[in-house]
Amino acid sequence: MLVLSDFELHRPTTVADAARLRAELGDAAALYAGGTELLLAMKLGVLDYEHLIDLKRIDELRGIERRDGAVRIGAAVTHRELEHDSDVARALPALAALERNVANVRVRAVGTLAGNLAFGEPHADPPALLTALDAYVELAGTGGRREVSMEEFIVGPYETALAEDELIEAIVVPIPGEDVRATYLKFQVLERPAVGVAAVARIRDGSFVGAPAVVVGAVDERPVRVPADVLDGVVCNDESALDDVEEAARDAVDPVDDLSGSADYKRHLTGVLVRRALTALAEGGDS
Repeated sequence: MLVLSDFELHRPTTVADAARLRAELGDAAALYAGGTELLLAMKLGVLDYEHLIDLKRIDELRGIERRDGAVRIGAAVTHRELEHDSDVARALPALAALERNVANVRVRAVGTLAGNLAFGEPHADPPALLTALDAYVELAGTGGRREVSMEEFIVGPYETALAEDELIEAIVVPIPGEDVRATYLKFQVLERPAVGVAAVARIRDGSFVGAPAVVVGAVDERPVRVPADVLDGVVCNDESALDDVEEAARDAVDPVDDLSGSADYKRHLTGVLVRRALTALAEGGDS
């Protein structure tokens, strides 16, 4: 039976108090919201903390709202809330579709998007799509607030741009224009995705307008952006151009052999999923 080691639980009621505790307690403490990743790692003995800082009682971290052409998602919002939120469904249908397929309903009911990002798990769904959508995180610490793009937030496996006294306050996702389509496809045989591909593009009259954003997640240490300039201005079903992007995707990633498959297999899957994602955009995508 998995058992947690002893720890002291702190329950701040403001972001400022949470940041102060994080700064004071340092490496002996971890932030805790849903806890789906953290508590399992602690039970397995992979992580050990003397203090947990519970963020669930901080009202500032709750809620989903449309603001200035974007959807702002509070750090305490669960995957389940995102899955069923009407504003997210209308403005960011690709994100709503992704959230419906995160882990299982038990995890989605308690786990948070912010917690998923803060943990820095390489085999996660949200970072690739959020990167392709030009999302950013709002961070709060004892020295004030700052914004970090999703592309810069995930630094490496289980490593983020969070400073020692900071926490995620919200995730902000710009709402795509009416002629912009987005989708996320993944392949998995185990609990976590082996490869995930996000694609976002502006399409008019059956052609790409500008280079699509194509981001591969789960297969590498962090999300990888695939060069797709060759698609700028070409019709969506241009097989030669799609061949080029498929090859660029395979070259862009650096997978390793594991229980999900060999490196060569995952490199092949990456190319296949990138092509399928771009084809899905031509057919309407999720938005």
